[in-house]
Amino acid sequence: MWRPIVLAGLILSTGVLVVHAETPAPTAAPDAYQQSIEQWRAQRVARLTAPEGWLSLIGLEWLQDGPNKVGSVADNDIVLQAGPAHLGVVTLDKTGQVQIKLDAGSGATIDGKAVQEATLIDDVHASGNASPTTVAFGTANFYVIDREGRKGLRVKDTTAATRQHFLGIDYFPIDPSWRIVADWVPFDPPHDLQMGSVIGTIDTVKVPGKAVFTRDGHTYELLPYQEEPGGELFFVLADRTSGHETYGAARFLYAALPVNGKVVLDFNKAYNPPCAFTSFATCPLAPPENRLDLRIAAGEKKYRGAH
Repeated sequence: MWRPIVLAGLILSTGVLVVHAETPAPTAAPDAYQQSIEQWRAQRVARLTAPEGWLSLIGLEWLQDGPNKVGSVADNDIVLQAGPAHLGVVTLDKTGQVQIKLDAGSGATIDGKAVQEATLIDDVHASGNASPTTVAFGTANFYVIDREGRKGLRVKDTTAATRQHFLGIDYFPIDPSWRIVADWVPFDPPHDLQMGSVIGTIDTVKVPGKAVFTRDGHTYELLPYQEEPGGELFFVLADRTSGHETYGAARFLYAALPVNGKVVLDFNKAYNPPCAFTSFATCPLAPPENRLDLRIAAGEKKYRGAH
């Protein structure tokens, strides 16, 4: 039987208890580095368990060409886990555009407005900082995602069981030696890297350089990409703990942009992808180039409540 430890007294108003790995109580005040990692962990859990966080996912429904009847009863083409019996019809046309027409009396809104018809802008084509068009009904909602031209409904519910019964995150002990200052080797021009995903798609991303570091007398390299121009370096990696102590497909790690030929890789901030918590995400897989023959005993461990 596990015993919850509440980090910084954090209990969400929804009743979600934030649980962390059990560690002995420190005999002295933690140092600044340990405090910074604990604060990062608390922020990470708050994002994960937020009403619209990854734990709220209850469905990923791929659209067929033409009309798709959507609702919570069995005579629909897409059967939702929540919502009205007949929500409406979502139509995917030959150009890739998605339209919705809500059933009268569905009670649903589109981007907060009581309208019956609209074009649904997906997550890839939403401009700037705009969000994709959201259809909301009760405690649930959905929006369209685009994965290599394949369109689907990402369905969320603030009362999802995965959110209400979240078991918390287990961690390796905080170890400052896993905060590694690596050499940065830039690529000019950037290299192409193929990134597979759990749904079978393959993206080609631009790699601006590589991080090179040594551990226990051996040299290792990691290739990042940037999710947006000028953004942080994003590493999708696996190591000898993967599939045993940590989630098998990958862990994620962000790093600030290089300074004076150096980049900081803080593996105490290595964390699980959404797919470690839900089967309704579309996470990237660690490419062969980022599968290290090294046991990285830092960061997040496997999720005890894995689906």
